[in-house]
Amino acid sequence: MAGSHRIEGRDNAWVTPTEPVDFTFEGTRLRGCTGDTIASALAANGQLLVSRSFKYHRPRGAMTFAGHEANGLVQLPDKANVIAELQALEPNMQVTAQNTLGSLKWDLAAAIQWVSRFLPVGFYYRAFYWPRGAWNAWYRAFRQAAGLGRMNTALKPPAREQEHLFCDVLVVGGGPAGLQAALHAADSGQDVILADRHPHLGGSASYRRGDANEATQAQLAQVLDAVAAHPAIRCLKQATVNGWYEDHWLPVIQGERSYRVRAGEVIVCAGVIEQPAVFRNNDLPGILTGSAVQRLIRRYAVRPGQRAVVLAGNDLAYEVACDLVDAGVELACIVEMRPEVPDIPFARKCINHGIRMEAGATVYEAHAHRLKKRLRAVDVHTIESPGVAGQQRLRVACDVLAVSVGLMPAYALPCHAGAKLRYLDNRAVFEITDLPAGMRLAGAINGWMSLRGALHDGEQAAKASLLESQSDGETSWQGPSGDSVNHPMPVFSHPRGKEFVDFDEDLQISDITRAVAEGYRDVQLAKRFSTCGMGPSQGRHSALAMARIVARQTGQTVTETGVTTARPPVGPETLGHCAGQQAFVRRRTPLHEWHRSAQAQWLLAGTWRRPAFYGAPEQRQQLIEREVRAVRTSAGIIDVSTLGGVDVMGRDAAEFMDRMYTGKLSTLPVGKSRYALMTNETGAVIDDGVACRFASDRFYVTTTTGAAERIFRNMLWWQAQWRLAVNIVNSGTSWAAFNVAGPRARDILFKAGFGDEIRSQEMPFLAARESTFAGIPVRLVRVGFVGELGFEIHIPWHAARSAWQHLMDCGAAEGLTPFGVEAQRILRLEKGHVIVGHDTDAMSNPMELGMNWAVARKKPFFVGQRALEILESKPLQRVLVGFTMDIPAADAPLENQLIVDGRRILGRITSIAYSPTLETVLGLALVHPELQRPGQEFAACTGPGQFQPGRVCALPFFDPEGGQQEC
Repeated sequence: MAGSHRIEGRDNAWVTPTEPVDFTFEGTRLRGCTGDTIASALAANGQLLVSRSFKYHRPRGAMTFAGHEANGLVQLPDKANVIAELQALEPNMQVTAQNTLGSLKWDLAAAIQWVSRFLPVGFYYRAFYWPRGAWNAWYRAFRQAAGLGRMNTALKPPAREQEHLFCDVLVVGGGPAGLQAALHAADSGQDVILADRHPHLGGSASYRRGDANEATQAQLAQVLDAVAAHPAIRCLKQATVNGWYEDHWLPVIQGERSYRVRAGEVIVCAGVIEQPAVFRNNDLPGILTGSAVQRLIRRYAVRPGQRAVVLAGNDLAYEVACDLVDAGVELACIVEMRPEVPDIPFARKCINHGIRMEAGATVYEAHAHRLKKRLRAVDVHTIESPGVAGQQRLRVACDVLAVSVGLMPAYALPCHAGAKLRYLDNRAVFEITDLPAGMRLAGAINGWMSLRGALHDGEQAAKASLLESQSDGETSWQGPSGDSVNHPMPVFSHPRGKEFVDFDEDLQISDITRAVAEGYRDVQLAKRFSTCGMGPSQGRHSALAMARIVARQTGQTVTETGVTTARPPVGPETLGHCAGQQAFVRRRTPLHEWHRSAQAQWLLAGTWRRPAFYGAPEQRQQLIEREVRAVRTSAGIIDVSTLGGVDVMGRDAAEFMDRMYTGKLSTLPVGKSRYALMTNETGAVIDDGVACRFASDRFYVTTTTGAAERIFRNMLWWQAQWRLAVNIVNSGTSWAAFNVAGPRARDILFKAGFGDEIRSQEMPFLAARESTFAGIPVRLVRVGFVGELGFEIHIPWHAARSAWQHLMDCGAAEGLTPFGVEAQRILRLEKGHVIVGHDTDAMSNPMELGMNWAVARKKPFFVGQRALEILESKPLQRVLVGFTMDIPAADAPLENQLIVDGRRILGRITSIAYSPTLETVLGLALVHPELQRPGQEFAACTGPGQFQPGRVCALPFFDPEGGQQEC
């Protein structure tokens, strides 16, 4: 057996004891088995001490074995703050504790406990500021002490992805209610996603004894099989639904991937979170919630200890007691906090086993084994009044204390959505009300604690979401006996303290009472002053206890006090998850298959897949240079169907364009195009494109690839304010487009069938025409983005493939070459043309970019005009300049590397490339104005202590007179 505390014969457990998994913890080699988590494998080896607490470095161990608390955070070689209760055990895994000075067992920093009286809650708000300047010395010590875990800066992070998912119904939680809700919704024709935090479905049914009969158990097994086999249900296991946002948008974290789920309906079956009791030394390893004991026994086949005490505040405690007895644990005593032992089957079973019962009593203090750093005994005292302990009855030696005193609904997601969490003082339970449209609760979170009730409630929630019927059950919040699942006051203050309310922050009862005494009488203010509930656990185990303490101190009820607010995220969410590569289905242009057959190498541009270059990837640089030379010497063709396009039509079309863009577009003649620059209210450049006027009341304007949808929404928003007589149509998805550029471009188009309209006198630079091509209506625009004679052809989407192939056939003799985005970027860089979003950032304004010429200052109004007037009155903080470097291309700096002068940072490189036309490295950079004069030299930092010289030069680099593009 893998581990000395394994229980034999647990066939339904999640683990496979016959498949051992070796790992190390704190340098000691241990053995777990397949299906274990780190925490369960440690428990199987009798190792309940897992970590040290944040503030006082107290010994801590997993308390729930469900990942609800931060006691079980551990360190892996490549990752910090790993939740040991949820992290699957892997072969040869090297696990160490966090937040220790010395060793886990003998942590030298634990000495801080002896001066804890001088570190009360909020001490940092008023201490260390005298004498003047003292804080400058102290804050370094605090920064050193802050934080948990160690970062491996040499680690190459794993690839993370984001994916968009859509469904009719999202079910959160794979317990009995969630399974039944998902199955009923799927059977009704709905597309369902079922998300659960654990590797196996079943929820509480996988560890609770319950009161279900064999027929109900068989029903659950049938539902499990049906869900697994249903084609309309997508199960996301080991996935955390991390928040709720407007219109049922929910982020889901699964391993290294994050999903952005948009659901029509949401059914929350997240269950309940068992609450700890508050007494002296209630944080010792070996003190577990009752459900944690059941999870260890039934899910992981682990005996939690040798001798146990059960602290009972509800009927569920007696299920736990029976599980301990059946697992071979000596049950020394059941401490019943209520005046009498309830007359229920599980309690009678315990009495028949001869287990000692102490009613009307509580555990008042726990004692630690100083060498093993875990529980060794508990003191049992009489309860005199709610929250007040009397005389000691006995001391009981034990190594496990199972605490079952209360449950709190997993209220985070409903509260994110605006629901109200209301405490019922008369029954000491919560109810969740005011759910938004399209969200429903089912199962334990809705008060149904029995298996049969949960299955029924799940089906009713699915029916209600489908508008088939309304739920015909009434939320009961009752356990098997009909009593409340919560003891009203399992919080007992001790004269010597160390009764922990928040394990994350090491907050004691005295810290909360002190916060109230300081004047923070509102529970929300007390939370912020004390930081209770602001750690990794997000108040899951402290919110209720804190509310009870604040209520007692202020003479209110918990109903009047309320509990603290829950906010996203529900669980850990790394920066990598937020920045992960998006993995939803990519958009493809109508020429995608042609590009693929031509050996296109792809890059992502916004949501589009675009050819970077054509040919074998190992010849990347040579192929890109070949494409650049083809455009400069003969002709090239590039697919620009990814550009956005907006038609603005109506009596006020010219007025609308003048307001949206910085230039004077109302004076644009029909049949002409003009560069169009857009700023926001702060004067920052947010997009650019080409505006074409095809009639006095009709404009067509292009946008950048990545901003197409955003700019269209922006136009709609402003139109909603202005109410002009215009019609705005997002027509970019109706038109494909390609740009034919190069000295031979006109000849190729003429040969392909374009008529006299493309001759130089008929279609000069910046002309725009509506024409036909092979009988198909097209929009033809003279552009010069790559600095050559160029024609942008916008053609209906369905005709793009045949038109492209026809042009390729006609241009073969002229050397027409397809070129990709990489060559286009070099070509435009040679001309000094800016790519918005690449050479700009969220603060860039036209003056910094040298685009004053694109701003019509005499217009009555345009978006950003007032901000630009203010910015113009102030000195420039940076400017965009061109530069060259006389170095080999392989030694060139990367984009975004810094330009420095000694220890001063003067700017950063925005674009850089080797120019095959000019045979040098050139680029653009945003720099301090002192570096804007042509001929000035600078150094670009390429690594620690490594620099490359560069020289500022005038723009454009190529064809400064513009003869090539205007011919």
